[in-house]
Amino acid sequence: MSQSMVQDALAGLVERNPGHIEFLQAAQEVLGSIVPVLVKRPELARDGILERLIEPDRQVIFRVGWFDDTGAIRVNRGFRVQFNNALGPYKGGLRFHSSVRLDTIKFLGFEQIFKNALTELPMGGAKGGSDFDPHGKSDGEVMRFCQSFMTELWRYIGADTDVPAGDIGVGEREIGYLFGQYKRLANVHTGVLTGKAPHWGGSLVRKEATGYGLVYFAARMLAAAGLEWDGLDTVISGSGNVALYAADKAESVGARVVAMSDSHGYVYDPQGIDFHLMRRIKEDRRDRIQAYAGERSGAEYHEGAEGIWTVPCTVALPCATENEMDEAGARALVASGCRLVAEGANMPCTPEAIRVLHENGIPFGPGKAANAGGVATSLLEMAQNSQRIHWTFDEVNSRLYGIMNRIYDQCREAAEHFGKPGDLILGANAAGFVRVARAMLAQGVV
Repeated sequence: MSQSMVQDALAGLVERNPGHIEFLQAAQEVLGSIVPVLVKRPELARDGILERLIEPDRQVIFRVGWFDDTGAIRVNRGFRVQFNNALGPYKGGLRFHSSVRLDTIKFLGFEQIFKNALTELPMGGAKGGSDFDPHGKSDGEVMRFCQSFMTELWRYIGADTDVPAGDIGVGEREIGYLFGQYKRLANVHTGVLTGKAPHWGGSLVRKEATGYGLVYFAARMLAAAGLEWDGLDTVISGSGNVALYAADKAESVGARVVAMSDSHGYVYDPQGIDFHLMRRIKEDRRDRIQAYAGERSGAEYHEGAEGIWTVPCTVALPCATENEMDEAGARALVASGCRLVAEGANMPCTPEAIRVLHENGIPFGPGKAANAGGVATSLLEMAQNSQRIHWTFDEVNSRLYGIMNRIYDQCREAAEHFGKPGDLILGANAAGFVRVARAMLAQGVV
């Protein structure tokens, strides 16, 4: 009965969302894994919970017109998908990248529901963004785009309604321009956006949070496998905030990060990545990762980011983008003796890659649990804004550490409770689903 309910819900979803491949992949992964939950807790399937859960509360699509530095008018498309607010105000980042489509935003917003639920903090799930790419744009162009984007978005958000954050392509600069325009339009100074600079309302550790949290989560996975970070060769895909600060934290606890990447290729450094050099290249200069090999003796640059999974390692942390690790990448990791994979990006491993990892007994940490540190710290920023206070780096980091450990415990306990010990995918989906479903049922059919 439970299996047929899931199949019926997914069949309807496919019919209503033709071509939305990533969203359908995310929904199938979640609903397919929670059948044991519905068998054991059939009351959670009543009142159309499955059908309501996979349908967004609201989808907003809007035109963003702006002037470039030559005076020409440019047009992009903006999105905000408010998926579910049963647990609290909508919460989820804004992504500015040329690849952004409605499918992308729906997949990310759906994942955000469960990620936010796992933090045990009062947040619903949402996501937004635009097909605008800030790379190569001047500060003036980015400002004018952000102001135009917020001129439409501001009417749908608020500190107790929907609190966007940053994501790919949206850092402190973009958040600043977005906040300035919101403040001008709404005539309030409130915590409506997170990811702000610490000197004007942002939280310390926010930039580091997703990467740090990933390492905290992976430490628990390693301990369950009888391992610890010290001396482990680690491969981290990507070189944005998540990857950079995962590398920083992993090295601080004794790991040796031997490879990182960007969209063009990857670098292999047998001595271990020099974090400070990498940060200067990627954060300060916004240069390609190839520059690292030119400035670091013994480092090698290789074209093609997908080749990074051929680098021998004990731990692999995919932190770049969705579906970056395919079956071939997973098989390469297995062949090289990898012992653990934890996701720093959102859904970076394809279903085929995950199947290979499971078949070979490699512990796998899904992104909705392992990379929840960023949104958890966003909520901590909201709390500081509401109280008009500012916590120290150590205070925020201590709270983050505690949250990531509680997330791991929830996943492990749920996996055991529903009959699949060690299956952190089931654990994350089950724990998140139970919390959201119970709130939805308590609030009636809305």
